[in-house]
Amino acid sequence: MSGPEWHLPDLTGRTYLVTGSNAGLGYFSCEYLVRAGADVIMSARNPARLAAARAALIRRVPEAADRDAVESLMLDTSNSGSLRAAAATLRSRGALDGVLLNAGIVHAPKQRTLTRDGNELVFATNVLGHFALAGELLPALAAAGGRMVWVGSMSTSMWRYDPVDPQLSAGYTPWRAYVQSKIATSSLGFEADRRLRDAGVAVASIVAHPGYSTSGRTAGIRGVNHPSRLTRFADGLQAPVTQSKEAGAQPLVHALAAADVDGGEYWGPRRVLRGEPHRGSASRVTRDREVAGRIWDACEHATGVAWPFAKAAKTKRLRR
Repeated sequence: MSGPEWHLPDLTGRTYLVTGSNAGLGYFSCEYLVRAGADVIMSARNPARLAAARAALIRRVPEAADRDAVESLMLDTSNSGSLRAAAATLRSRGALDGVLLNAGIVHAPKQRTLTRDGNELVFATNVLGHFALAGELLPALAAAGGRMVWVGSMSTSMWRYDPVDPQLSAGYTPWRAYVQSKIATSSLGFEADRRLRDAGVAVASIVAHPGYSTSGRTAGIRGVNHPSRLTRFADGLQAPVTQSKEAGAQPLVHALAAADVDGGEYWGPRRVLRGEPHRGSASRVTRDREVAGRIWDACEHATGVAWPFAKAAKTKRLRR
C-alpha cells in the first residue's frame, strides 16, 4: 500500500469538504480526492492562499478543471460568523459525502491569545470550529451516509494532559495548547461516533493522524509549499523518522473515503511516524468517555451548537 501501490477507490460522483486546504495535509488530501474522481470543496481563511492552492491543484491535475471538480469556500474555524456563513452555503448544496476536519494551528502563539468570540485561539481553531461545523453539517452528511474525519496527533500518546481547563485560562504554554487541542479533537471524534450510533444517524466519525510529516520532505509547489534551504536541511537530517506531507495525507483521506474503514476507528501510518495507512490504537486519554463527555459539554457551551441528532436520524439517505 505504500507509495504508488496505495490508492483510493473510484470516487466519481462524491463530494468532500476539506478545511485548511491551502497548504500541507489539507492541500494534498484535496489532490488525492480529485485524482480519485471526487469533487472537492477547498476551504481556508486566507482568500489569496486559497486561490493559489486551487490554482496549483488544477495545474497539477488538469482534468479537474475540465469537469469543474474544485470549488473554494472561505472558512475561518476560529470565527463563529465565518463558520455560520460557510455552513449555510454548504447546507444549500445538499448531500455531502465527507468532511475532513483538518484546519488547525500547529505552532501556537507564545502568549495566550483570544478570538473575537473570547475563546483561546488554538482551542477555537482546532476544536471548537470543527465541533460546530460538524454539527451544522450533520443532516447533509446523513443524506449521503457520509463520514467526518478528525485530525489527531501522535503527540496525544506522548503527554498525559487531561484537558480539565481546555481554554487554558491558567498554565498556558504553546505546546500544551497544541497537545490539549489534539486530545480534545480525538476525544470528540470518538465520542461523536458513539453518539451517532446511539441516535441511529448514518454518519461515521473517524480519527486519523499523519505521523511525523514535514514540509522539508515535501515537494515544492508554487503557492502551496516552498520550504527554505534551512528547512530542507533540518528535515533531511530526520529523514529516517519523517515523511512528506503528501504521504502524511494518505491516512486522512483513507479514513475519509476507503472501503475498509468503520466509524470509531483510528488510522495513521503503519510505523506510527511514517508509512502506509494502517488501523491503529489511540491513546487512553482520547478513549476516556468521562473526558470526552466533559469536552463535548464545553464545546456545546462555547459554541452554542447542539448537534441535531434527531433531525439527522430522520434525514432520507440519497442514492449515490
